Formats: sequence, C-alpha cells, structure tokens
Amino acid sequence: MTDSKPKKAKRPQLVFTLLVEVGRNENDGLPKGATGGALMCFASGVDEAEAVRETVAVLKQADLAPLDVTGYGTLDERLEMGHDINDEERALMQQALDQNSVVVYQLTPFFEGQSMDTVTH
Repeated sequence: MTDSKPKKAKRPQLVFTLLVEVGRNENDGLPKGATGGALMCFASGVDEAEAVRETVAVLKQADLAPLDVTGYGTLDERLEMGHDINDEERALMQQALDQNSVVVYQLTPFFEGQSMDTVTH
C-alpha cells in the first residue's frame, strides 16, 4: 500500500529578530518599580508568525506578560535595511537556529513615564 499524497517539502528554519513589549506579572523577574519592559529576541521558525507564537509561549512560561511584538525580519532582511549587526548578535542568531529556540538578547526595563518609543528610537 502506497501513500498517494505527495510529501511536503520541509521548509527551512529561519531566525527572526523580535522586539517584545511586556507588562508586569508577579514573578516576572523585572526590577522593582519597573512598569514593564522590552526584550530583543532571536527566534527560530519556518516563518515570522511561527517565531512570534513560539516566543510568546516561551515568555509566558517564564511568567512574563507579552503585550506587543514587533518583527524586524531575518538576518538577510535586516542587512538589506542597513542594520548594523555585531558578532554577538550573529552568534546568538546561530544559537537560536541550531537549538530551534528563542534567545533573549537584551532586556530593557521600563519605569514610570518610559515607553517603547525610548527603546526603538
């Protein structure tokens, strides 16, 4: 008996750069007095939507409260946009790809009166 369905070609994993805004949760590990924060993450996925879903799930497991996710694309897309990407970022992107994981590169806590605008501009 043969399977008449054609096999789907496995799509390659890519690494996406995501900026995630988080609110507060009781055990989130953010500094006392912080109103939330922003996390720069490198996440693997076959597309950006999958990378976002996986990142949100991982952050929720870590007792963080994801509010908003902004995608900045893959390494190649970021290079095309003129982003300067250092060796440390490249190594962490490779780690996310090798481990099919989410790597948090940077955490910026927010305090009263501070917002995502301060992080992205």
